[in-house]
This record gives sequence, structure tokens and C-alpha cells, in this order.
Amino acid sequence: MNADNTSFERKRKKNMQRCGWVGTGKPFYEHYHDVEWGVPVHDDGKHFEMLILEGAQAGLSWETILKRRDGYRRAFKNFDPKKVARLTDGELEKLMQNDRIIRNRLKIFGARKNASVFLEIQKEFGSFDAYVWRFVDGRPKQNKRKTLADVPATTPESDTLSKDLKKRGMTFVGSTIVYAYMQAVGMVNDHIAACFRQKELS
Repeated sequence: MNADNTSFERKRKKNMQRCGWVGTGKPFYEHYHDVEWGVPVHDDGKHFEMLILEGAQAGLSWETILKRRDGYRRAFKNFDPKKVARLTDGELEKLMQNDRIIRNRLKIFGARKNASVFLEIQKEFGSFDAYVWRFVDGRPKQNKRKTLADVPATTPESDTLSKDLKKRGMTFVGSTIVYAYMQAVGMVNDHIAACFRQKELS
């Protein structure tokens, strides 16, 4: 794409309607919404990243976590589950002093536990991707919500996935967190009907 087309695309998206949670005057948030949120993910590294970040969000805003994404990337070995699973207690304790991530002991130590479970799932199913997409029959659910108020916090699918992940030993995977993860990795298309991305991803 040349410079003129890039400029045109930015202007076009600036005038497009987005999901209300994006707000205004937050270019990094707009970029995440326009480029990542709701796009189907089939890469295990990305799945693991979003599980860590969504788990870290528990009780906080997504904006708070997104601003610390680079910090999480450095702290958790570029979201490599094998490396995270090998973190020592001492290394995890050291992360408690890292102000570039959320310094919550349960969340930090939970990331190592979740990495181990993630690896076990990969061994069982060949990939985490093959495992997780089974919960929506292998394709994104197209929801076409009219307003943000129509978007649920949980669904039967997130309940089922959450229950299975907990059974396998993961933490910070309650149904609300899991549904946010499912939205982020495109297992469901929850862009509201008026949002320009809803049609693009349908």
C-alpha cells in the first residue's frame, strides 16, 4: 500500500463507526480494535498471549492491560509457553517488582501453571488451536449485536470452555474471562452491527 492509500485508509477508518468500548482519542485502542480484536487466531503463540493478557485483566480494564502489553511480552518470554513453564519461583518473585506488568502474585504464578497446562493440551490435541476451536465447531460465531448492552458477559460456549480449562488445571479462566478471550481471538464476532469491522469479519 502506498503513502496515498495509507493516508486514505486512516481517514476512512477515522470516520468509521466503531464499537463503543473503544472511545475516542485513543489511537492505540483504535488500532487494536481495527486490526486485532475479533480476527480469527490460529497461532498457538497468539492464543497463549491472549490467555495471559485476559487473565491479567481480571478485575481491571482491558485498556490497563493493553498499555502494559510490551511489559508482559518481556516479562513472559515473548509469550513462549515452554519458556514460561520453566520460570523458577525466584524469577516469578522478581516479576513482583516489575512495574510494567500487574504485580499480582496469583496472576504471575498462575501464568506458569497455565503454560504447563497449555503444553499438555498441545500434546493431547496436536495444537492448542485444534483444541480450542472445537468449542465453536471450528468457525467464528457471527452474533451481530445491535448495541454494547446486547453483548453478554458469558455464553454457554464460554461456560463449557471455562469448565474444561479449570478441570485441566488452569487458573484465571472463569467464564467471563474466557468469553473476553473468545472475542479477542475471533471465535465469536462481537463487533456491534453498526461497526465497520462487523461486516468485514463476517
